[in-house]
Amino acid sequence: MIYCVSKRMEISAAHRLSLSYESKCQSLHGHNWIITVYLFKKDKLNADGMVFDFTHIKKAIHDRLDHAYINDVVPYNPTAENIARWVVNQFDECYKAEVRESEGNVALAIDETKIVGIENLVM
Repeated sequence: MIYCVSKRMEISAAHRLSLSYESKCQSLHGHNWIITVYLFKKDKLNADGMVFDFTHIKKAIHDRLDHAYINDVVPYNPTAENIARWVVNQFDECYKAEVRESEGNVALAIDETKIVGIENLVM
């Protein structure tokens, strides 16, 4: 059996991008981000009967990013793609993160090494 959970969080945060070309995004600016985290467990839930406690997900992601300067939290250029990568790396159980910086701008990070053999089930 495979168990999957997701947690959707709304975050207001600022960042500044370091880019190889001129862009308004090089200036300090903010977004009302929507971040969705996807986690799974194969065969067995934890001792509490969960894939992962939603409260712990909120503490690790929302509480660290909300009303923060993301450049101080994420150790890479804080593009939506890199923020998604950072989210996936926060949990062993996390295989995918979606970062929506606006209605039309969405980035996904998927760690395919975590879902080998079950890709069709969790995507």
